Amino acid sequence: MSNVHPCKHDHSSPHAVDARDHRHDHSAHADPRGRKLLLAFALTTITMLAEVIGGLWSGSLALLTDGGHMMVDALALLMAYVGARLALRPADARRSYGYGRMEVLVGFVNAISQFVLVGWVAWEATQRLLHPGEILSGMMLAVAIIGLLVNVLVLRSLHGHSHDDVNLASASLHVLGDLLGSVAAVLAALVVRWLGWLWADPVLSLLVAVLILGSAWQLLRRSAHILLEGVPDGMDWTELEAALNGVDPAISGVHHLHVWQLASGSRMATLHAELHDPADAAQALRAINRLLQERFGIQHVTVQIDPEDCLDPPRGCAGHGHG
Repeated sequence: MSNVHPCKHDHSSPHAVDARDHRHDHSAHADPRGRKLLLAFALTTITMLAEVIGGLWSGSLALLTDGGHMMVDALALLMAYVGARLALRPADARRSYGYGRMEVLVGFVNAISQFVLVGWVAWEATQRLLHPGEILSGMMLAVAIIGLLVNVLVLRSLHGHSHDDVNLASASLHVLGDLLGSVAAVLAALVVRWLGWLWADPVLSLLVAVLILGSAWQLLRRSAHILLEGVPDGMDWTELEAALNGVDPAISGVHHLHVWQLASGSRMATLHAELHDPADAAQALRAINRLLQERFGIQHVTVQIDPEDCLDPPRGCAGHGHG
């Protein structure tokens, strides 16, 4: 078996996608996202200023909560925009994969910022419940309705992002939190105006904070999973391994299989394959690339062909790797 090259890549196969093609595909979708995020940032910033001023004028915690939330979100949307722009930058000598993962890091930071915001809302709501103050419900209602309409517009502009796009997902989460905050502010204004229940303002603010907390946790878990190079959501690693072992009769075994996600929709895989006959290497590589691309959506694949014994001591062929 000494005539078998230990590491063979099927660059000639039409099913093999190299790093340059991958970056081109990623960049082609980044510009529309950048425009959406920039528009969302501008609208959110304007509405945030209106709600902070209205909250201070009317004495409404719900408006201040929504305004504070929108201030965090405006920064988050700006970070998301910068992340989308950086993702367009090509690979260089220090970052061979480029800057695509920047958007995942932005999503992670945005999720953490939501936890900080929830803590502030909880503290302020407790103080308002213990020491209620006068609220100008008319002013509060007018500003809350304007905020609600703007948030609906922004959320619609961000709608339709890929499931794997944690950058737009994090931006949408922030805007959804703004929308819920505006709904709570409208309801609180109506309750205070019609029933005189001042406690409705901080209580509804707390309710929105709890809803934001759940969504923030999901985003934090998702982005951390990608940063830790976990198996992409919705992919069954055991099913993938079984499919690779049976994809071509030339393959006697697959091991050291790693699958992970670089950024939005960018799935990658590396694996070792043992063959019954080294002469069938090109056939096996084409079958592996076709299977991973068409069935599992993995377009960046690196395959190492091993001779009879695995070339990765001391773990040997028994060391199955989970990406």
